[in-house]
Amino acid sequence: MLAALDVRVLVVTFEPPPAAAGYARETGCPWPVVSDEGRALYDAYGMRRARLRHLVGPATWAAYWRELRQGVLPRWPAADTFQQGGDVLIDPAGIARLVHVGSGPGDRPPVERIVQARRLASAAREG
Repeated sequence: MLAALDVRVLVVTFEPPPAAAGYARETGCPWPVVSDEGRALYDAYGMRRARLRHLVGPATWAAYWRELRQGVLPRWPAADTFQQGGDVLIDPAGIARLVHVGSGPGDRPPVERIVQARRLASAAREG
């Protein structure tokens, strides 16, 4: 679906490059993974420090439950679990069309919201 919409994915992590490469291997991530150790991109898109209630909230437990049902055991985090993550959709002109700052590990926008943002970006470019 992403390829049909001409969406290219880049995974950004604050982990050092060896850890980022290990993540890509461990998860079989099909996209490029880059390291932003200084967290400049995180800061630029408002991804700051999460609160404890976000890390142990219902969305997090639901994400862990989904993984357990798929046979994936959650592992003890080795990274900064308080660093917020998120999703950013940047159009070919460099305009951020969607910025979703996650409140915790289980907080991601629905795929439909990303697809809608991509379609709006296409319409804006053509119009």
